[in-house]
Amino acid sequence: MARIIDSLREKYLLKDLLSYLKFPKSTYMYWKKRFDRKNKDEAFENQIKKIRKDNPNYGYRRIHAIFKRLGIVINKKKVQRLIQKLKLQVTNFSRKSRKYCSYKGTVGKVAPNRIKRRFNTSVVHQKITTDTSEFKYYETNKSGNMQVKKLYLNPFLDMFNGEIISYSITTSPSLEAIITPLEEAIEKTSDCKYKRIFHSDQGWAYQLKQYTNRLESDGILQSMSRKGNCLDNSPMENFFGILKQEIYYGRTFKSFKELKKTIEEYIKYYNEDRIKEKLGYLSPVEYRKKNVA
Repeated sequence: MARIIDSLREKYLLKDLLSYLKFPKSTYMYWKKRFDRKNKDEAFENQIKKIRKDNPNYGYRRIHAIFKRLGIVINKKKVQRLIQKLKLQVTNFSRKSRKYCSYKGTVGKVAPNRIKRRFNTSVVHQKITTDTSEFKYYETNKSGNMQVKKLYLNPFLDMFNGEIISYSITTSPSLEAIITPLEEAIEKTSDCKYKRIFHSDQGWAYQLKQYTNRLESDGILQSMSRKGNCLDNSPMENFFGILKQEIYYGRTFKSFKELKKTIEEYIKYYNEDRIKEKLGYLSPVEYRKKNVA
């Protein structure tokens, strides 16, 4: 009420407003002093808003890390308190999409699990993993009815820093959709001085000769998760979970083009700008450049 009265003072006398609204002058003056009090945290709050605008899914830890990058001294708990004050807590969506299953039985060569959940490596481009994830979007057909369509993302991820080194986006699962980013991944990792390992699940495409022979021709060891054990490919599952949480769940996409563009922009952001606590609050690309230089 005091704020409403304050906003009307340019048009009406204060005594008339207080009399009409039956609002005590002492109460109004108390709140007026609070309104006029300078917000000592305004600069911090504005910086937090700016960081969150560019990085909608950053919590207080990563926002605090950005403050440190900028040379701004502020306590981590204070960042958390200001985020709560500004009501900028990260919203998590619980809706899950059906996991795409590429397993069709034994249709070719099943490689042993050489990774065995040893995902960490100090060597860039040594351990690469891949998988396919399914997304839904909607399109209106000629009859004006909304139809559910599907998009498939096939990325190759470097376990050294979690960077997506290649990927394809298609409207249907196909061998070509796997081989194209595979070729790019092989080319990008050719600078590795150690034996490379390319990991995947037991999906049909990864068993075919076109895939296995291509790895063998470059001297790359193939590794596969055990059947039905998604934890054997945790780095890839983790990436899909983060991607869907940050840009997919809670949204409806009206075309393949819209969803594809959103995923492409996110992968660029994920690689180049999205900092990770595990990487010392650096992005995957920053971490690679720092440790390979």
